[in-house]
Amino acid sequence: MAEKRDYYEVLGLQKGASADDIKGAYRKAALKWHPDRWVSGTDAEKKTAEENFKEASEAYSVLSDPDKKAKYDQFGFAGVDGAAGQDWSQGFGNLNDILNNLFGGAFGGFGGFGGFEGFGGFGGQQRQRVQRGRDIRTRVKVTLEEIANGCEKEVTIERNRPCPDCDGRGARSASDIKTCPTCKGAGQVQHVTNTLLGRTMTSSVCPQCGGTGKVITNPCSRCKGTGLVRQKETVKVRIPAGVEDGMQLTLRGEGHAAPQGGINGDLLVIVEEQPHAQLKRDGNNLFYTRVISVADAMLGCEIQVPALDGPQRLKLDPGTQSGTVQRLRGKGLPSVNGYGLGSRGDLYVKILVWIPRKLGRSEREAIEKMRDAVRPDPNREDRALFEKESQYF
Repeated sequence: MAEKRDYYEVLGLQKGASADDIKGAYRKAALKWHPDRWVSGTDAEKKTAEENFKEASEAYSVLSDPDKKAKYDQFGFAGVDGAAGQDWSQGFGNLNDILNNLFGGAFGGFGGFGGFEGFGGFGGQQRQRVQRGRDIRTRVKVTLEEIANGCEKEVTIERNRPCPDCDGRGARSASDIKTCPTCKGAGQVQHVTNTLLGRTMTSSVCPQCGGTGKVITNPCSRCKGTGLVRQKETVKVRIPAGVEDGMQLTLRGEGHAAPQGGINGDLLVIVEEQPHAQLKRDGNNLFYTRVISVADAMLGCEIQVPALDGPQRLKLDPGTQSGTVQRLRGKGLPSVNGYGLGSRGDLYVKILVWIPRKLGRSEREAIEKMRDAVRPDPNREDRALFEKESQYF
């Protein structure tokens, strides 16, 4: 599966490009790749043009929106997944309308761009409907350890794929596919209505062929003429480091196949973060609570702290107070796709001192001997701590 390209790269721009730069870059891409310009090309050229036009349109839909652009600049694709999707099942639209929307009709007809008004589809010419397969949603479970460095997961899904018996045609042979007699292959039918203002003409999808312009006279026995069969398949999903619970990853073209060689749908993978046994997460930071004894708090000690890259040693000074929080820098999680402030979060360790409710005889005797030796003294170096805590009462 091809790696999704950066939106700025798609439009040939640098990050931080102005709104006018983005609009101008998309205009060039639309003029070059709109499928109406490739109606006389080979099947491979038409396919390339459709994919490039979809890619440029998706990039423009994000970068032209200030809110989406800000999220993309900060979080990458994870910040706009689900927000940039477009429905191409009704075709690619009229290029004349697209350019008029960009420039407010200032170039009416676009004859100034090399006579494009005569190009197929620029004047409202009918075109066959390109069908799009349905999207598939699934979930993938990941641990904090996997989120820390990113990982690759395999998901098993059932999806429609081209029938192997008829190569996705839906017919026993190519000769069994005929031009639709209702629309004469146009994929649309016209309706003329008489009104007080005169005769008006409208178009709609052909009811017999569903907009494909073709009908099957001898359907394939395996797929019953749909051109599709259901298959269980395994797909590899790359999970970027730093993802969060509920984030959606989009794998373009990995959804259901469309009939008659249309555009595949997408596979939408929702991240399901598994809880960690000892660590709690808040954004990119991790939190761990450790209980120590009174003796360890008074005398100081060294503890082991669980971290995602292995246990970490933490030295506690003598006189450590209950509620003390220590920070281990850079031991948290990274930002998604490297965007955001700082490369990684931190790990915060909260120390709680355990005071037993019941003491044995020997323990009580030991504490009694220590009572007079260790008493609170406001003149000692920990006076500031007592003053700070007293403000809460």
